[in-house]
Amino acid sequence: MGCGTSVTTNNKGRRLTTAMKAAILIQRWYRRYMARLEMRQRYTWNIFQSIEYAGEQNQLQLSSFFSFMLDNVTQLNGNGPDLISHLLDPVVDPWSDRERQTMYEQITVPESYSGPHLTFPLTVSHTNALLSAFKEQQPLHGRYMLQLLHQTKKLLKQMPNIIHLSTPYAKEITICGDLHGRLDDLLLIFYKNGLPSAETPYVFNGDFVDRGKKSVEIIILLFAYLLLYPDHMTLNRGNHEDHIMNLRYGFTKEVMQKYKTHGRDILLLVQDVFSLLPIATVIDNKVLIVHGGISDMTDLDFLSSIERHKVKSALRLPRRSLNHLEVTRSSRQGQAESPRCSSRGQAESPRCRSRGQDHGQPESPRCRGQPESPRCRGQPESPRCKSRGQDHGNIPKKRRHLTRQGSSSSSSSLCSPRGSSRLTLRRCLSPSMLSPTNNLQVPFLDSFTALPVRQPPREELEWKQVVDLLWSDPKSQPGCSPNTFRGGGSYFGPDVTRRLLERHGMTLLIRSHECKQEGYELCHDGQVITIFSASNYYEEGSNRGAYIKLGRELVPRFFQYQVSRNTRKLTLTQRVNVAEGSAVRAVQEKLFAHRSELMAAFQQYDTSNSGCISICEWALVVESVLRLDLPWRTLRPRLAQLAPDGRIDYQSCFEDMGPGQPIAQVTPNLAETLYRYRTDLEIIFNIMDKDHSGQISIEEFRQTWRLFSAHLGVEVDDRAIDELAKSIDFNKDGSIDFNEFLEAFRVVHKLDVKDQTAGLRETLL
Repeated sequence: MGCGTSVTTNNKGRRLTTAMKAAILIQRWYRRYMARLEMRQRYTWNIFQSIEYAGEQNQLQLSSFFSFMLDNVTQLNGNGPDLISHLLDPVVDPWSDRERQTMYEQITVPESYSGPHLTFPLTVSHTNALLSAFKEQQPLHGRYMLQLLHQTKKLLKQMPNIIHLSTPYAKEITICGDLHGRLDDLLLIFYKNGLPSAETPYVFNGDFVDRGKKSVEIIILLFAYLLLYPDHMTLNRGNHEDHIMNLRYGFTKEVMQKYKTHGRDILLLVQDVFSLLPIATVIDNKVLIVHGGISDMTDLDFLSSIERHKVKSALRLPRRSLNHLEVTRSSRQGQAESPRCSSRGQAESPRCRSRGQDHGQPESPRCRGQPESPRCRGQPESPRCKSRGQDHGNIPKKRRHLTRQGSSSSSSSLCSPRGSSRLTLRRCLSPSMLSPTNNLQVPFLDSFTALPVRQPPREELEWKQVVDLLWSDPKSQPGCSPNTFRGGGSYFGPDVTRRLLERHGMTLLIRSHECKQEGYELCHDGQVITIFSASNYYEEGSNRGAYIKLGRELVPRFFQYQVSRNTRKLTLTQRVNVAEGSAVRAVQEKLFAHRSELMAAFQQYDTSNSGCISICEWALVVESVLRLDLPWRTLRPRLAQLAPDGRIDYQSCFEDMGPGQPIAQVTPNLAETLYRYRTDLEIIFNIMDKDHSGQISIEEFRQTWRLFSAHLGVEVDDRAIDELAKSIDFNKDGSIDFNEFLEAFRVVHKLDVKDQTAGLRETLL
């Protein structure tokens, strides 16, 4: 009997040991599985953010082109891009508020219009009607849109730069981050948290528009509730409440499509409204809320006194004349000359065309009494603009390590560290340009002009402070430095946060501006909170949205959500696969758009013309050309194939992509340029298309493209542009269907085409 018991115990022990080993194996497998998913999520996130910030730097380049365009184009066949002119250099409105209001009231609303009707002052029934209409995809008529914006502008004029709020007794203030045109997120917030009212006060922290398809509906609702509850609804300005940003990221196009008759008037009025939005909110004198962040130069008392409406765009330095500066010009031979621009030694005005008058080149905007643009074309770069190196078109045969240089200055910068190798970026004015005599050395065509460093005018100081509030990001390292990754604002460390909060007796800084996977993030020892309210921002399932509630104790409570009809049905692996696939396709498009540069760099390493290089060399080349700061070795299996000897077949980087509808008359170099700047060209063409017909004249196409290529420093033969223009004038009527033209220069993923073809065949069968 004893032996039987012993055998049973031994069997149980063996089974238990086997079960423990199996559990450990399963646990190890699961941990490895989750670690791989986490790794894929992280590099997917890095791809999305790097491409987003690269796009913001491209926007700075495009805004520089608009300034260049204004200085070089008077009229194109008597019908110039006047919308750009009005947006960038608006004239004083000749109409009074009363006259404007009367004009809007006289706009006829057709009887066929079935959307909401507004009368002012607004009531709760009006806001409820707007909510119901937008849920049913019904638009608001242009007359009511103009009246709503006009009333909002009148209200915002009466508001201070910094709004001070108090937490109501037994109630909480709700703080929301970026919405970016995602109406479903806003409606979900209202559903979960309640509609704005005296019992449910809200602070929306900027970036209401762009990227999403419902930006118009969002600002209508937010402005309507602001008019209805001005003491319980606060709207901070974000970096996308900016007409130049709107040109690239979709809001301008959305307005022009939804309001074909009154779109231009709406855009000009929206520009005024955006510039009047408050730039910060303070709760109980303890919590500071700004869209982007701060710098070591941020002064809330100074910000309270600025004229915020003058900063129409944070992307453009306020214009000011250089005449008040003592300009000393010294030639290359060291001889003192007149400070006036003159190629022949004759005295001329400082606003003369020193770069183009005697050389047949377009006039530079910098020689017209304006401060030098931070992206001055054709000049050596400041270290602040060259944080990752610019001369990547000629990579040496030996391995080259990328160097990142950064100025210690915390002043706002609007320069890009990642331009194309074909694009020589404009020079930034930075402390590194100071000469031993403490003079600012500004290069001209044939001499240097020394500008004694003086206190910048008040308009420039105001602009810098606003740029820091709208564009800055926190960093974990102490100190403050230019935000070269975005191209504007500052990076501020925990010490900068602590000093500002202590100086003003505050305890918490709440900001937005950055997408976070969980919808929010704490940093700087809990003194900085980032809140982001647009879920699925990069891709379906990529991130959650969130909002904060603050009560009397000022202890933040976080509420997360995710708007999706499909995400909940997907497993975690499926969600990661969807997001990762989208991110990889975006990188592949970047590779295709820079194919000639990459091939030239690959071939410099491939001395034997084998078509293969090492993984290290491949990663170095791709980073030096694209400058996206991504884990290229990890991404390699998704982007390139290995040869039998273990090296990379670099031509395989481009095998899965091809052009949309190639045009035979387009040379390869021109085609690649069009692929790369397709988005910018689409923006410009849409602006020039005043009647929204999708067509522009051949002469407009020629002149615009020539200016664009000249500004970028891209060498394109005029004959090639002329032949291209003629080839896409299909019916020979002198007009170009530019939507069809741009479709030909869209990168197509061949695998996607195969999948679509296979799906079509299955459907037919």
